[in-house]
Order: sequence, then structure tokens, then C-alpha cells
Amino acid sequence: MRYRDDASLDASGVEDRRRGGGGRTVAIGGGGLGIVGILVLVLFQVLGGSDPTQQVGSTLDQLGSGQTVDDGQLAQECRTGADANARRECAVVADIESIQDYWGGVLGDGYVPTRTVYFAGGTQTGCGAASSGTGPFYCPADQRVYLDLSFFDELQQRFGAEGGTFVDAYVVAHEYGHHVQHLLGTTERVQPGETGPTSGSVRLELQADCYAGAWANHATTVPDDSGAPLISELTQDDVDRALDAAARIGDDFIQTNLGDGTTDPDSYSHGTSEQRQRWFTQGLRTGDPRQCDTFAATDLG
Repeated sequence: MRYRDDASLDASGVEDRRRGGGGRTVAIGGGGLGIVGILVLVLFQVLGGSDPTQQVGSTLDQLGSGQTVDDGQLAQECRTGADANARRECAVVADIESIQDYWGGVLGDGYVPTRTVYFAGGTQTGCGAASSGTGPFYCPADQRVYLDLSFFDELQQRFGAEGGTFVDAYVVAHEYGHHVQHLLGTTERVQPGETGPTSGSVRLELQADCYAGAWANHATTVPDDSGAPLISELTQDDVDRALDAAARIGDDFIQTNLGDGTTDPDSYSHGTSEQRQRWFTQGLRTGDPRQCDTFAATDLG
């Protein structure tokens, strides 16, 4: 995956909290491990841990002790597509811009842009305290995506994923899929505490995978402010790496490889490896978010 070298990046989609040194002792869900932490947090934020309709405090109210917001430095470092090709933090800036431009085109005025919060170690959110062990997540209470960039290394080192720039983009696109679900009211269809292979939680996650695939289908054609595509190349190898990552964050893979070697389908909240691959592929193949209605599907795969 490559970005157009002369593209002009817009870093306004990121709130950078990394350069304050605060919040590093914050944990959630008992300090969950990588994607395992995501499973805990999603249950917390979507299934009753926070009211998505509640009013939240200001950004300053949500910062951890000693944390500051420093968006200016990121904007200086991530100016062009060449910067995105050279640095992960800038690549994610570019991904966010492309993903939000895509959904703005699909939903029109129905899409409300939001920001991704870069943090290191831990931070406060509208859904409570979060740590780097939680993994990337979307908080509907403050409509923010939260991301510690070290997660992408963990995905490779701990889960054995191949990794790559497009894998990072797939993860980010999945989280913005949750933002779209929140805007459309889909999140409200999930019953608090519900888990299992056909549960609303699983359907919500698989739909977010499908939405990520739909964006990926259009990634090399979504124009930036200049009218030219920001992303210049997406290869089959990129897609294969994303599918590899999807397989490693399925409930069955996580329980088998990070648990006692057995699986408990009744506790599934994200879907199996095969299902996650299937629904990402559905979005990628069709490029049509309307084909991502996992809530109407009788067979999730």
C-alpha cells in the first residue's frame, strides 16, 4: 500500500496525547492483553458500560494526569503522502482522511467526522480509562477512536500477524465502521450483555469488518482535496495480509491461542476467524455497505 507522494495530508482528524507522559498506569478490564482487551472493552462500552447518548466533558477533562494535547507537532511531521510512506503515524493520518472522505461521500450530511486519539500507555475516554493493553477501540460516548500505535507491533509480535501498512489501515477502518454504526443507530440494536455466535455483538463486529472492506474497495479512488486519490496503490499482498490479521483476531483463534486451548462459542463477541475474513471480503468484493447487513443475515459464515 502506498500513498501519493505529493498528496497534502490533513492531520486535523487526529488528537495527539502521546507527548505528555500521563496516564501510563491506567488500565481497563484488568489490563487486558491486546485484542483480548478489546473483547473486554467492547462489552463495557457497547453492552452497558456507558450511555452513548450521554453528554461528555471537554477534552481537557478526559486527559490523564500530566497529559497534554500536541496536534501541532504531528501536523508538522505529517504533511505529505511521502511522509505517510515513510512513517506509521503519518500513514494512519492518511488512512483516517481517506476513510472519512469515503464515508462522507456515502452518507453525505449523515456522516459526522470524528477524531482518532493517539495515546501512549493510557488515557481517559468518554467510556472510562483505557490502557495500551486494551487495543484500538471506538467510544460511542465521546465518538472518538482511541489508538496506541504500539498495538500494531503487538499484533505482529504476540499474535503472529504478518502486519503491514494496509493491516494498520484495516484496523482503523474497522473502528470507523463502529462510528458509522453509531451514527446510523445500529449500535442500539445490540442487547446489553449479549454474547454468542449469532449475538448482536458478533453481528456488530462483523459488519464493521465489512464496512472496512467496502472502504478498501474504493481506497485508490477516494479523492483528497486536490481531487486526486490519496492512496495510489493497494496490492493483493496487502489484502492477503489484512485477511491474515482478521484470522488472528477471531474469537476462536484468541481463545485457543491465548487461553487454555479450547473455545467457548457462547462467549463469542467478535466472530470467528473465518467469519471475520468472510465479511471483510464481502465488503471488499462488493464495495457496497448495503451488502454488509449482518443483522439480516441468517448465515454469518
